[in-house]
Amino acid sequence: MTALADIGDGAMNGFVSQAEIGRTSYCRTHFDDPRCSLTPRKPDVMGYHDWREIPNYWDYATNFVLQDHMFESDSSWSLPEHLYLVSGWSAKCATEDPMSCESAVQNPDSPPGEPGNTTGEPPNYAWTDLTYLLHKYHVSWRYYVKRGTQPDCSDDKMFCAPVPQNSHTPGIWNPLPWFDTVRQDHQLRNIAPLRTFFKSLQHNTLPAVSWIVPADKVSDHPPALITRGQAYVTGLINSIMRSRAWSSTAIFLTWDDWGGFYDHVKPPTVDDQGYGLRVPGLVISPYARKGYVDHQILSQDAYLSFIEDDFLHHQRIDPRTDGRPDSRPDVREAEPILGNLVNDFNFSRKPSKPLILPLHPPFS
Repeated sequence: MTALADIGDGAMNGFVSQAEIGRTSYCRTHFDDPRCSLTPRKPDVMGYHDWREIPNYWDYATNFVLQDHMFESDSSWSLPEHLYLVSGWSAKCATEDPMSCESAVQNPDSPPGEPGNTTGEPPNYAWTDLTYLLHKYHVSWRYYVKRGTQPDCSDDKMFCAPVPQNSHTPGIWNPLPWFDTVRQDHQLRNIAPLRTFFKSLQHNTLPAVSWIVPADKVSDHPPALITRGQAYVTGLINSIMRSRAWSSTAIFLTWDDWGGFYDHVKPPTVDDQGYGLRVPGLVISPYARKGYVDHQILSQDAYLSFIEDDFLHHQRIDPRTDGRPDSRPDVREAEPILGNLVNDFNFSRKPSKPLILPLHPPFS
């Protein structure tokens, strides 16, 4: 998915040097240091997955849209990234007043029991998230959570004790229950188990906007197998393609910092918090441009912008205009550098037929 073949000599020396540190005596007593994650006999610091290992992802890219300049929204780890995914910001709030929030790209308030939470109290995400606008404009939404264990560890460690995850357990990949707006608008019921997604597909009652987050074993997050993650994603997409929802659906498939493919591209800078690493991005839809490679500079903020343009009359999560003040330093959806996902579609063409793929394709 990422063009590692373009790397010049020495471009990845930093990865090699960090792996060499992991083979020293230092790691015998500092095994929780990220540089000592596995200390293997034969470290693989320049590996990558090609079409032979991820044929379904490759087929989606070939038949629909591949975004080759998609960057994670923040230069940090999974919790801040998932905060950005639903709100365009990662912050720490002193009180329930949204104006008390300050940018926190590395250490927003953490879940109870995590190392960053010393009080045991749930975090308070007082700033505005997208669901506030969806509710205000009467646009239906759901945040579907697969039952299992949390795919990531606090502080971006490789290994930690398993943390249960389901729609009733707020966590690193399920932060919406801690947003003040979700509770104030009585929208907690919209954070739902994944099984209800399939029921909605069957009855053709999907909401206008859906997020779907995986559990650990199907997350593509190390050490989970990418074959399991690909089968999980393929199953979701096959289900949509077989349903009546396919004719009016746009699927945006992406990964966060650990789940994607690290590469050599230096991210653009938009503010103190981002962008972060380049990650894969796919657009799958009957109206997606076939075999198109989108070279626009994108971040996952573009998803917010697309939803706002499509359902909210171009309203942004902007304290100057959205009716709810908060202290965010900028409006990410309005960054001049950010591309427009509308360019990935051609609504004048004949819609594409479903592309049903095997869950477990053979390796080539």
